Amino acid sequence: MTTVTTAAPVDFARYGDYGSSLTTPKGAAFERPAYRFGGRIGSERFPAEAGRYRLYVSYACPWAHRTLIVRALKGLEDAVSVAVVDPVRDGRGWAFREGPGHGPDTVGHFALLRDLYEGTEPGYEGHVSVPVLWDTDTRRIVSNRFDEIALDLNACFNAWARNRADLYPAGLREEIDALDRHLYAAVNNGVYKCGFAPSQEAYDEAVAALFEALDGLEERLSHRRYLAGDRITMADVRLWPTLARFDTVYGTHFKANLRRLQDYPNLWGYARDLYAEPAFGTTTDFDHIRRHYYITHGALNPRRIVPAGPLPDFAAPNDRARLAGAGAGAAAGAGARVVSPRPGA
Repeated sequence: MTTVTTAAPVDFARYGDYGSSLTTPKGAAFERPAYRFGGRIGSERFPAEAGRYRLYVSYACPWAHRTLIVRALKGLEDAVSVAVVDPVRDGRGWAFREGPGHGPDTVGHFALLRDLYEGTEPGYEGHVSVPVLWDTDTRRIVSNRFDEIALDLNACFNAWARNRADLYPAGLREEIDALDRHLYAAVNNGVYKCGFAPSQEAYDEAVAALFEALDGLEERLSHRRYLAGDRITMADVRLWPTLARFDTVYGTHFKANLRRLQDYPNLWGYARDLYAEPAFGTTTDFDHIRRHYYITHGALNPRRIVPAGPLPDFAAPNDRARLAGAGAGAAAGAGARVVSPRPGA
């Protein structure tokens, strides 16, 4: 009989806040730590095999959210298993506890995600982040680089996928990569630059860049259903986690509040269109998101009070289907529009 291993309850008084990922020298702009592990599926060391790899995630983390969406879009639930950490994180970092939407790690049997890192690199002192792709055969980390994990889930497990549609088609890669370079800096990471700005000047610069980028997205989405045309691609996967958290968390907690997502007709309709896809909607857990940000970030919310709202209605109807076939890149990628497999399909 295997003993179930879980971490002791969250204890900020004893362990403090987890802060290595948010350390910013005084006066410097917010910067993310390095992601040290960069193995790739399909290499000699890590061949693609169903059931061999395990994805460690938090529903609260926007970077882990990307990998969950790709796993769901491709229908890889039976090929790549998932372990979900407690969204509330004290100084010990991500941990496994019983709770709504999360529980013990029944495969690796880790109590703390740090133990998984230590098992790969004894004495590890770097950032303990999600997502992590872990090899159950060697009990070592394959990668903690979120975009590379997502790309490998898209490309390397098609033999076991229920949906083989390509989220990163060759004909659209240049456009997708250009969008990512811009949106990562200004939007995905831009909200963090607002929230953890060390000075008024840094905040002003970050918030201006953020809303300039959102204004550009509003115009872009006025004539195309998705970012790269008439099909869901990796560009949409990368943007959705930020949009899902925008009014719920970022506008208040991170002071990204010049305008709400709901104040952008095209961007708001696009967000609701994505949410209607099972791979986007079912991987979005607003309870985990809200509790993580408001409870975990003691420097921004010292009393750790989780507010009652806002509660944007992502399930409201949208009319984005009217744009089908209208986008400039609609015919650039091979195949039909990517649609996530329906539950049980």
